[in-house]
Amino acid sequence: MQLKEIPTRWLNELKYDENGLIPAIIQDVRNREVLMMAYMDQEAIAKTLTTGETWFYSRSRRELWHKGGTSGHRQLVKEIRYDCDADTLLILVEQNGGACHEGYRSCFYRQLTPTGHQEVCLERVFDPAEVYRAGEAVAPERGIEPALQTNGKTETASAETIIEEVYQVIMDRKQNRPEGSYTAYLFNQGQDKICKKVGEEAAEVIIAAKNKSKAEILYEMADLWYHTLVLLGEHDIHPAEVFAQLRQRR
Repeated sequence: MQLKEIPTRWLNELKYDENGLIPAIIQDVRNREVLMMAYMDQEAIAKTLTTGETWFYSRSRRELWHKGGTSGHRQLVKEIRYDCDADTLLILVEQNGGACHEGYRSCFYRQLTPTGHQEVCLERVFDPAEVYRAGEAVAPERGIEPALQTNGKTETASAETIIEEVYQVIMDRKQNRPEGSYTAYLFNQGQDKICKKVGEEAAEVIIAAKNKSKAEILYEMADLWYHTLVLLGEHDIHPAEVFAQLRQRR
């Protein structure tokens, strides 16, 4: 079925928010496990119908994304429902691999205990560090590669060189604000959003450490370092100034 052949009447009957989005709950068709929640616009719904696989709208990158397009962990759509208020979708799928970008079958892999502690209640089904290469699927510019290509040969780069390269990309995004850039989105949102992300990523590092997973620690630490570099960029502070502070303390 071609995209233009899809009847749009019922799509228009759905109730979207002020940004033209509607939340979609993704559920395993076999055991009814809730796998994830994401947002769709009319184009994402249409592509989901025509391809038979889930498509969503990224609010941070402001673009469509195909679930499993990078990881291969696609969702085959079996049924689409919507609630009595027509403001929420329920999509039943056959899940291939894990639905969560952090390596779990479901995004709802943490639970709160009666004492208020957070515990991981599911086991990982894949290694996100291997699948996403330290964040490329979420935001390509966030990836930090451990090697440089010079004269056709791969050479290990120093930590300062890598950080400098990532920082220069971040400052370019700050100046030019290209559409669809996650970094530009953070700068557009301002300091409060950037600080919030630093706090969230720091919490993820703590959870990874408590899980005693090297791959998870590496993945989350890369995200934390990236967001701290964005925070430095917000204040026009070069990483070399931080290095100088460390040398002084040493």
